[in-house]
Amino acid sequence: MTRASRPVGTITRGTTHPNRLRRVDRWIAHAAGARLRGAADPLVVDLGYGAAAWTPRDLRDRLRSIRPDVTVVGIEIDPVRVSAAMEYADDSLTFRRGGFELPVDGRQPLIVRAFNVLRQYDESDVAQAWATMTARLHPDGLLVEGTCDELGRHAWWVTLAAGASEPLSLTLSTRLAGLGRPSDLAERLPKALIHRNVPGEPVHEFLQRLDRCWATAAPHADFGARQRWIATVSALRDSGVEVNDGPGRWRLGELTVPWSVLARS
Repeated sequence: MTRASRPVGTITRGTTHPNRLRRVDRWIAHAAGARLRGAADPLVVDLGYGAAAWTPRDLRDRLRSIRPDVTVVGIEIDPVRVSAAMEYADDSLTFRRGGFELPVDGRQPLIVRAFNVLRQYDESDVAQAWATMTARLHPDGLLVEGTCDELGRHAWWVTLAAGASEPLSLTLSTRLAGLGRPSDLAERLPKALIHRNVPGEPVHEFLQRLDRCWATAAPHADFGARQRWIATVSALRDSGVEVNDGPGRWRLGELTVPWSVLARS
């Protein structure tokens, strides 16, 4: 008899809430909608879903509007969490014990969402974790890895393609009401960036520039935080920073930039 290999990774705190990952789910539906519609096997993985099965269920329900036959697999290292989630399993949602190796019986996930997983790791572990996951993606697949606050009001994530060694982009999605300044959100940066938010690093310069644009856009606050944010991102783009998408996404409190904006020369 062959012994099952040990899952790659360590058990997370397990903190989770219903709708906690709504911001990244909404972005996935936008950014990967065409991939899902055209996929022969619309397999999506929620890695490290935590102590309750809310986030994989939410993800499945949101993606069904794009691809009704989507299949979501929730993967957790903790066998107790997997057992507890089984009552929600059906033809569209299953649960497996595992880690970064993504045990999905040889299938190639089109999307892997790994949220609030790498936050507990050392920064030196991030590249290997990315490599392990992206090596198992479908050739047209995406890894979405990031961090959010406990209620899902503020989130950052990076996106990587299959087999990639570095991200394609960085996205911020935030609740604009009550936002003091964009750099206040730095505490939720992905693990690959959070310790680099110091003078001399590109991510620090990016946040400082974003703060300056936010301050310049203050007069737009009379028309609401959303209009101020749209003006902020427009000013950021006009200052020479490459920005993805357009006002239709910005009005949601989103900002996506190519990874080259954050990469060190």
